[in-house]
Amino acid sequence: MLTKPSRIIALCSVANFINSADRVIMPIAIVPMAQEFRWDLHQRGWVLSAFAIGYMSSQVIGGSAAKRYGGKKILSLAVILWSISTLLVPLFAHSLTILVLSRVILGLGEGLGLPTIFHIFSHVIPCEERSRAFGYLIAFGSIGQTVASLVCPHLSWPWMFYLFGLMGFLWVIVWHMMYTESRGSLDEDFVDPPKVSNSNVRWMEFVNHWPLWSIYIAHFSMNWSNYIIMQWLPTYLSSSLQANQSNMMFTAVPYVMNSLISVVAAHFADDLIARKWTVLSVRRLMTSIGLLGPGLFILFFSAVYNFPLAVLCVSISLGLSACNSSGHLSNHAEVAPNHAGITFAISNTLATIPGILCGPLTAELVTQSHGRWFPVFVIAGGVNFVGAVIYLSQSAASQVL
Repeated sequence: MLTKPSRIIALCSVANFINSADRVIMPIAIVPMAQEFRWDLHQRGWVLSAFAIGYMSSQVIGGSAAKRYGGKKILSLAVILWSISTLLVPLFAHSLTILVLSRVILGLGEGLGLPTIFHIFSHVIPCEERSRAFGYLIAFGSIGQTVASLVCPHLSWPWMFYLFGLMGFLWVIVWHMMYTESRGSLDEDFVDPPKVSNSNVRWMEFVNHWPLWSIYIAHFSMNWSNYIIMQWLPTYLSSSLQANQSNMMFTAVPYVMNSLISVVAAHFADDLIARKWTVLSVRRLMTSIGLLGPGLFILFFSAVYNFPLAVLCVSISLGLSACNSSGHLSNHAEVAPNHAGITFAISNTLATIPGILCGPLTAELVTQSHGRWFPVFVIAGGVNFVGAVIYLSQSAASQVL
């Protein structure tokens, strides 16, 4: 029988599996959809980036609502919202405007999800198990992307959306049957009570501390390269390396690598803490690996024109990025245990800006460079290096809020 923390980790990880699978369907489906509806590169860029607009808009709402109404209700609402928008895509695909709007709604639903999960984890997961919890959460997200990448090329594009959209409704039923929320007079009970419990924090406090900004910037940097890979990898492999539809199955390899390294890194990080490493040194180590490694390998990826070697480089890049789950992503519950859902929401809002920019910006850079993708990957690598330096110099593991 699973303990309550293990059960919550499992349920939330499955939710992130569905979340991540729904998110990568469109980058795969857009190749046959663009051929059917005759979309140009800029139109494809807006379809891909529309998700990020909605995703960014609901982050702070998710973190605040979970604190006020409880994680169970808000996470249920999130999964229902993103599942409905996924199911409706085939019905609206003929209209680019309505399709973009449905993608915004998908982002709104998914934007509520992770801040709510971070809020739940900060209350029910002990510190010594926190790296592991976030590791499994991120790993299941990568597994969802892997499964979608393997299954979708074998389906007609409408059935990609029908299949994964239905999964969300099944999850909501299981969630309501298996998760019982414990709430105190003001909020859920903490398994590890914070040293300082302050529920009345001014909003300016969330942007007045460098330890918080170091997390925000590290998250932004991680997402810059991750969004480029997630949104554009199938298109890049098709246009620059002449990959055919059957080769698209190999876009699952980076997500397999990400899920494996996420779990290994999580256990490694918790073991280091158990061996008396300071929490701060572990967070800095894992974030350094999670930003510098991907930055280096995405540069290698840009210089390779052999298909297997390119897949290997991008797989290592996305794989090492999983170390961030035991780095800055776990850091929220330490610097702001009372408000981890909100600080993650702010962080993820800022980190969604690359998701909005990398659609039209990538299209423009590639067009202006006459089909060359090198500038896109150089910028991504540079952003990762800057984020690593700032996190190493400004991060903390003591409570600031």
